[in-house]
Amino acid sequence: MISTAVKKSVQAFKPMPKFELPDYTQKPAIPIRHIAVGFDGKEIDFAFYMNNQFASTFFATLSVFLTYGEDLVIETARYHRDFVKDPLLKQRVTSLIGQEAIHSKLHNEFNDAIAHEAVNFPVKLYRFLGEKFFDNIFLKFPQPLKLSMMAGIEHFTAVLAEYMMKHEKNFYYSNDAKTRAMWMWHMLEESEHKDIAYDVYQLLNGNYALRAAGFFIAFGTILGLIPFSTLFVPVLRQPKDLVTRKFWKDAKRGVALIFSPNDGVFGSTMGQIFDYLRRDFHPNDHDTSAYLEYYKDKLLSEGGAIAPYLVKTFTPPVRH
Repeated sequence: MISTAVKKSVQAFKPMPKFELPDYTQKPAIPIRHIAVGFDGKEIDFAFYMNNQFASTFFATLSVFLTYGEDLVIETARYHRDFVKDPLLKQRVTSLIGQEAIHSKLHNEFNDAIAHEAVNFPVKLYRFLGEKFFDNIFLKFPQPLKLSMMAGIEHFTAVLAEYMMKHEKNFYYSNDAKTRAMWMWHMLEESEHKDIAYDVYQLLNGNYALRAAGFFIAFGTILGLIPFSTLFVPVLRQPKDLVTRKFWKDAKRGVALIFSPNDGVFGSTMGQIFDYLRRDFHPNDHDTSAYLEYYKDKLLSEGGAIAPYLVKTFTPPVRH
């Protein structure tokens, strides 16, 4: 019933593709990196983000639900790849699919680890809720809206990636090298492919109102569902902590680390998030190329945070 109503609403948003493709010959090909970390729940520092459990809980919650968002991106990108005629953009879509598939795989391995009694994160419950929510709502949306959602989700992860790349020190409050490697690698690749979903949307549809609709659905999911779910984790995980001053002090600082307008992950980037609603917006308006080169060198070279876990790198071929 909901999906039928949504389909009828989306039909009112007529495609308006007036997008001039960038010159992809001037852009480097995007590789798919195979990563093997080997998480162990007993080794995970659950205060890995700036030595704060509440903020780390937000990221752990994001990790669980993120896998469903990545699966939506993969399914949507695969469907629309066949409509892309430019061979270089099609190659970039394949890279997006490959990178997101490995993100989903590695986050699921991390999620399995934090389900261990040493951490006791309610992974099973949140997977059940995430699966029901995505399978019965988002994945039943018509393809134009899923394409718009894909572009919106990728915008949020691009903003998150840029913030994290600008705040490198935030990853080094903990000695948990494996969790640090996962998030830093993920942020590198989100920035690397940040324009692909948007370019495909503009090329195949381009309707501004539908783009805005996808943005607000992504906004409600990432900055509504994730924080709301985070609030219940302490109750489910360690309810006795709720009566301690230490918990509330940690929670107050954790909320600020995520939502403070001064330097919070999302609080301080709200202007950049809503920049997406400019009619002439493009992800590359926010240039992160210097950060990308810095992090590729720092993370992937010998001795880098990701280097010990990098198995192989593959660049999809260009298919005409």
